[in-house]
Amino acid sequence: MPQQIAVVTGAGSGVGRAVAVELAGAGWQVVLAGRRAEPLRETARLGGTPAVAVPTDVTDPAAVDALFAETAERFGRVDLLFNNAGTFGAAVPVEELEVAAWRAVVDLNLTGAFLCAQAAFRQMKAQHPQGGRIINNGSISAHVPRPHSIAYTATKHAVTGLTRSLSLDGRPYRIACGQIDIGNAATDMTAAMGAGVRQADGRIAPEPTMDVADVARTVRHMAELPLEANVQFATVMATAMPYIGRG
Repeated sequence: MPQQIAVVTGAGSGVGRAVAVELAGAGWQVVLAGRRAEPLRETARLGGTPAVAVPTDVTDPAAVDALFAETAERFGRVDLLFNNAGTFGAAVPVEELEVAAWRAVVDLNLTGAFLCAQAAFRQMKAQHPQGGRIINNGSISAHVPRPHSIAYTATKHAVTGLTRSLSLDGRPYRIACGQIDIGNAATDMTAAMGAGVRQADGRIAPEPTMDVADVARTVRHMAELPLEANVQFATVMATAMPYIGRG
């Protein structure tokens, strides 16, 4: 079987880094995308196999086009996009959220995801053999919000619409699209959860986390299915986190 080519955005840390390392260890050729070059190089070293680091601002259409053009030039195709780059943004009450802060979250979490999916879709449609897979990183917030997270929550709900539209529009071209919704994976982004985070009733309480490697293994499973099969939506979460139930 020929080596498969994956593009991972937000690959310099957290979930993106864990997924990139997992895929590389399984024999994928991984193209690492993120804003800063040095964290991408560190991810490549952790992977233990050759990986290509392409510093990319996914909110910039020209930069995204360049990322996929370089990938196609080097490897001839794209088999997987893990659409992962994102930010939580400022955790402030609705009435205090500045429009510029709202737009920054929308630009990265939604527009950036769209631009990468669009570029991947174009490549997957044009290549031979045709097809590929896009996996969008949603969130538990694609289902329910946390307090003071209106921009993040709105964009993650929108990512679900992006996933569904890509799934429908990709059918004629063997382009599969799924979404992984993650809750409390242990990364730098969730480091504060052990000390306590705001709950729906206003309390500050610690929350359990899970190993980010478990998320990476789930993404790999989704990625390695034949294109005739698709995990449309997967939720992977810390078992005891306050998601199921009242609160």
